[in-house]
Amino acid sequence: MSYFSISTWSLHRILGPLHWTVWDAESGTHAINVQEQPLLHTLLELPAEAASRGYQALEVCHFHFPTTEPEYLEELCASFQSAGMRFDTLLLDYGDLTNADENRRTADQAFIKQWIDIASLCGAKQIRVIAGEALPTDKAALQLSAASLHELAQYAAPKGVHVITENFKALTSTASSSLELLEQADKSVGFITDFGNYHGIGKIDEIGATTPISVSVHVKPTYDSNGIPDQEELVAYLEKVQEVGFDGAYVLIYDGPGDMWEGLARVKALTAPFVLTAR
Repeated sequence: MSYFSISTWSLHRILGPLHWTVWDAESGTHAINVQEQPLLHTLLELPAEAASRGYQALEVCHFHFPTTEPEYLEELCASFQSAGMRFDTLLLDYGDLTNADENRRTADQAFIKQWIDIASLCGAKQIRVIAGEALPTDKAALQLSAASLHELAQYAAPKGVHVITENFKALTSTASSSLELLEQADKSVGFITDFGNYHGIGKIDEIGATTPISVSVHVKPTYDSNGIPDQEELVAYLEKVQEVGFDGAYVLIYDGPGDMWEGLARVKALTAPFVLTAR
């Protein structure tokens, strides 16, 4: 059954500091760059706030975690349960499984496993892992990424976490490379289709190609300078999603100016007829 969800990226200006993971090549370790942002809702408050606005699920970006201490993760899990909200996906926004530097690949793989552990402790059903930043035509990179994702999926399964990836970054920037990757990963890895991450004249067909195997779609419109979505374009994407029989989470994405909740509400109003029809 289809339902509404939001990514915390859609609220990134009001959830407090962003904790960006970066690779320090000099030391060969990961580091954190903190970007200050206003704090209108804590992450612990967000499930109840989102539920009060008619959303059924959340996808949480890893850089929104203020801490990963076990006690906090237990509190976060409880906040979802008490709000009756699904914690669908922990969106891991760092990691390159196809990097030419073997030391970095090894470190990134270990980093991803740490976040799989975190996903398990805080009750996330899935973790979105970036497939890689190599070109989508790089066959060796596709094989390397598929093998790494498969290994991560085997690590995550006993912990109750499903590893998924997305048409995000270069390697999965085309439907054909995404489908080839998933086939090589031996169906152990799931997928998200993001409307904003395919480009070119065949974009709608690419959305249609990967949506049927996706656990969620990121409903990311094109916005004008006032944060008003391109209705005709968005409806065309939603019609394609409906045409191929999608029946999962519609994750609303807003990154325009002004009040972010109001921006999400505009996208929700355009998407609602399709979610209701899918039910």
